[in-house]
Amino acid sequence: MLNAEQLALLFGALTALAVLVYAILDGYDLGVGMLLPRNQQQKADTMIASIGPFWDANETWLVLAVGLVLIAFPKAHSEILQALYLPASFMLIGLILRGVAFDFRAKAKSKRKDLWDSVFKAGSYITSFFQGYMLGSYVMGFEHSAAAIGFCTLSGIGVVAAYQFIGAAWLIMKTEGELQQDAIQWCQRTLRICAIGVALVSVVNPIIHPQVMALWFELPMALVLLPLPIICFGLMFLLGVTLPKLALKPEKGVWLPFAIAAMVFCLCFFGLAYSFYPYIVPGKLTLIDTLAAPESLNFLMFGVLFVVPTIILYTAYSYRVFWGKVTPLSYY
Repeated sequence: MLNAEQLALLFGALTALAVLVYAILDGYDLGVGMLLPRNQQQKADTMIASIGPFWDANETWLVLAVGLVLIAFPKAHSEILQALYLPASFMLIGLILRGVAFDFRAKAKSKRKDLWDSVFKAGSYITSFFQGYMLGSYVMGFEHSAAAIGFCTLSGIGVVAAYQFIGAAWLIMKTEGELQQDAIQWCQRTLRICAIGVALVSVVNPIIHPQVMALWFELPMALVLLPLPIICFGLMFLLGVTLPKLALKPEKGVWLPFAIAAMVFCLCFFGLAYSFYPYIVPGKLTLIDTLAAPESLNFLMFGVLFVVPTIILYTAYSYRVFWGKVTPLSYY
């Protein structure tokens, strides 16, 4: 039997893992959706096929994250969703549009496919923007001032660019020929926007949260933490140097952009998670403050420790089966 502190750490870590994996996996397929070209059906079919076996399962991690918060930190779940009710509703609308468009385009006549591609693209933009808006609102402590709304809007734009960045990196790895060259250009363009966004958050977050400033700049932890942003920007610089070389020799190292993008996501996520730990609602509620009854969580822990590895194994197996360059998507 685990005590309250151990349970808070366990369920907090599982929730963080679910959010991070969701951001990487659903991030790239949202990015691919936003990058869909208009009136280029062959390219659109290939791009959809590249995410076809994965995109629905990727959303499982979002359901897992919300479910873990609900069962382990019910007070935080209520507080967060109450503050984010409206943007969360728009995000769900975007997810619904994506789901409907993905299935309908498979049965639509050729002249109607462009319509459903546009719906899929719009759903991807809506979902991505409002996920970024919610992230910005979380960082701002759910303020509703004009400055906070402005920051949330910029955060939404930043997440849109970040998802396009990792989506383009995915397409570099999964496609060939002209589409791969297009993906390299998309990755170069969005990489610059992401670098600016990461720099802005790195500056703004310590300014608006004095406790974050203390966490990052007090010795001796500063010696461990301050290299992380340097590594992050170093990875983005490395990718910026690598992409032009890939354009000339696209048959070698095509996995590198996606690997670097995933590492950048991990570093950024760790930075945010460390900045707010042990708070689950910034500046208000800690993990311990919102923890459900330890007796209930000790009972539920056995189910969670079965479900999470099962999802991990299924995810790993599906990516193993469909690894390699994309093949035509078929529903028959």
